[in-house]
Amino acid sequence: MKYALAYDVGTTGVKTCLFRIDGSIELVADAIEGYELYVFPDGGAEQDPEEWWAAMCKTTKELFTKTDVKPEDIDGISFCSQMQGLVLVDKSGMPVRRAMSYMDQRARKELKENMAYGLKVAGGNVVKLLKSLAITKAAPLSVKDPVYKYLWVKNNEPENFKRVYKWLDVKEALIARMTGEFIMTQDSAFGTLLYDVREGRQGWSREMCKMLGVDMNHLAKIIKSTDMVGGLTKKAAEELGLKEGTAVFGGGGDATLIGVGAGAVAKGQTHIYMGTSGWVSTVVDKNIVDASAMIAAIVGAQDGLYNYFAELETAGKCLEWVKNHLALDEIGIYLKKTNVAEDMESEYTNLYQYLSSVIEQVPAGSNGVMFTPWFHGNRCPFEDPNSRAMFMNMSLETGKSELIRSVVEGVCFHMRWMLETQQKKVSTSDTIRFVGGGALNDSTSRILADCLGKTIETVESPQNVGSVGAAVVVAVGTGVISGIAEAGKLIKSNKTFKPDPAVKAVYDKYFEVYKRLYKTNKDNFRLLNG
Repeated sequence: MKYALAYDVGTTGVKTCLFRIDGSIELVADAIEGYELYVFPDGGAEQDPEEWWAAMCKTTKELFTKTDVKPEDIDGISFCSQMQGLVLVDKSGMPVRRAMSYMDQRARKELKENMAYGLKVAGGNVVKLLKSLAITKAAPLSVKDPVYKYLWVKNNEPENFKRVYKWLDVKEALIARMTGEFIMTQDSAFGTLLYDVREGRQGWSREMCKMLGVDMNHLAKIIKSTDMVGGLTKKAAEELGLKEGTAVFGGGGDATLIGVGAGAVAKGQTHIYMGTSGWVSTVVDKNIVDASAMIAAIVGAQDGLYNYFAELETAGKCLEWVKNHLALDEIGIYLKKTNVAEDMESEYTNLYQYLSSVIEQVPAGSNGVMFTPWFHGNRCPFEDPNSRAMFMNMSLETGKSELIRSVVEGVCFHMRWMLETQQKKVSTSDTIRFVGGGALNDSTSRILADCLGKTIETVESPQNVGSVGAAVVVAVGTGVISGIAEAGKLIKSNKTFKPDPAVKAVYDKYFEVYKRLYKTNKDNFRLLNG
C-alpha cells in the first residue's frame, strides 16, 4: 500500500488530495484553497506564485487534521496543473515577476512581428508555419502561446528579463521550489511549441528557438511525467508540513492527466472536460495538427501516444457568471458572493443543484435563446481574442430560466463544434467520458449527450480526476502499477446517459445557427474589441 499526495493547481484554486493506492485509487482526504486571477483591460491575465505556494502549504497541513495518515507515510508527490503559463524564475527559483496565465493575450505585437506577417496560411507566415509544423507538429499561431508572453516580457520589462534564469510552467515552478531542480515534463515542453517531436530528436529545437528569438539557456531539462525529480528540501518540507526527502515526481498538465484520471487512456478514446475552461481530447498514436482550427496532438504521459486536443477558454467560468449575474440577485439562494473554482466542489455542487432545478423546466433550445461562451476570446475552432459571449434571439417572453439553460447549451454546442472538427482528422469514440465540475450534475450530462448524439459516461467524483491522474503518476513511479495504460482498468464509469433522438433533432437545428454566429459577428467583435 502506498500513499500519494496530489496537487491539482487550477486557474482559481488548488485542490490537495491524499490517495491510498492499493489495487485501486482511493481518496482519503482533500482540502481546497483559492487564489486570485488578475485580469487587466489590455488582455493581461496573471497569477502570483506566492499565492499558489501559500495555498499549497495551507491545504497540505489541513489534510493531516482529517486523517490518521502521517507526513512520513507519504510515498510520493505529484501534480496536475494548468498549462501554458509563463513563470520566469531567477537562479534561486523565485519568480522575477508574477506568472502570466495561459489566458494572457497581451502579446499581439509579438505575434505579429514573429509569425503573423507576410504571406500567411492559417494566420501564420507560410515559411515559418511550415518549418514549425515539420519540427513540432504544431505552430505558435495564438496570441496566448507562451513564447509570445516570453517575448512580451523581453520587450516590455527588460530589467525583469535580465534576471531570468529559467522559463518554467506552473507545476515546474512549484517543483523547483520543492526540490531546487529546474525541469519541464515532456507535455509542458511541448506546450511551449519549441519541442522537437521528430523521431530520435525529442527535445528542445534549436531551430525553433532561433526562429522565434528564445535564449536556449533559459530552457530547463526535459523529463517524463513519471520520472522522480528529487526529494523535498528541508525548507520546503518545513513550510508544507511534510517530511524532508519525500519523492517528488514530474506529474503533468491538466490536458495530460485529466484524461488519465478519467480512464480515457487507450487509442481512440475521447473525453470532454468542463471546468473553468473546457476541452475535447482524443487519444491518438501519431502527431496530427489542424492549424486552421487550432487543434494539435499534444505530447501525453504515455510513450507513443498523444492527446488530440481542442480547447474552449471559458466553460465552467460561464456558469460562475450565471451564478453571480443571473441567479444571485433575484433568486437569493446565495447570501454572499463566493468564487466558484473548477474543483471547489462545495460551491460548485450547490450551483449545479440549483441550476438543475431551473434548466430542467425549460425545453431543449431554451425557447429560442442562444448563447456563445467566449467571455475571454476563443481558440478553437477559430482563434480570435476579440470574440465575446452574447445572448441571441431573446423575446419579451424570455426569462432568466431560459438564459441560464442557454448558457449550458451554448457550452455544449461549442463542445460539439470542437468534436466534429476533430472528426475531420481522427476517429472519436462513440462513448465519451465526461469529467470536471460540469459533470457533477445529471442535467448537464443529459444535455451534452443529446447535443452530441453520443453516449456520455461519468465517473465518481469527476471534479477530482486531475488529482487521480497525478496519483496514477505516483503509482507508476513507485512501481505499484507497470504503466499509465493500467489506469483504464482502475477507473470505471458510474453513470451512463444515452442521447434522445427527438431532442437531438432540436439541437441539430440550433447548432447550425450557433456555428454561424461567429462568422456573422466577427467584424463587430473586431470593431468593439480590437
